[in-house]
Amino acid sequence: MNIPEACDYLTRARRDLWTTLEGVPDEGLSRPLIGGPRFQCIKDLVFHTASVEDGWLHHTILQDEPVQHTFPVVKDIQDGPFCAEVPLGMLLAYWRAVEESTLAYLAGLKDDDLKRLVNDSPTERFVLDGLLWHVMIHEMRHTAQIVLLLRIQGIQPPALDLFFYLPSVL
Repeated sequence: MNIPEACDYLTRARRDLWTTLEGVPDEGLSRPLIGGPRFQCIKDLVFHTASVEDGWLHHTILQDEPVQHTFPVVKDIQDGPFCAEVPLGMLLAYWRAVEESTLAYLAGLKDDDLKRLVNDSPTERFVLDGLLWHVMIHEMRHTAQIVLLLRIQGIQPPALDLFFYLPSVL
């Protein structure tokens, strides 16, 4: 599987996850189910997943302004348990905008671009290919957490396994 194929899978799986989340009562999305300092509810994970993709793409790879800065409701949210009161629609609008930006960037990406070194700090550099895989795997892990948190509440999550998105080959 290559980056475009993996991204296509994630895009389709996101749609199914977003549809499910839009049908969940706000109380189920805002309920503090995780006893941690950074994430406590599903909405925290939704924001975090989008903001990490936004940060890596815009701040680190493109070195420009993150999409987050164009969304007043989430503009000043830090990575922590601060999203319980934010309407899901706003979080998903932000995630959709991040996705749109990512897909536009990936559409212009060439194979040679994937070998480019990206500076994360004065002392850290990574190959672009690895950073893009990190962002996609990061999302897979957090959407699995969201699925678990839905199940814990008795809510049927979508089946997000890659298997369900693979084309059948005869």
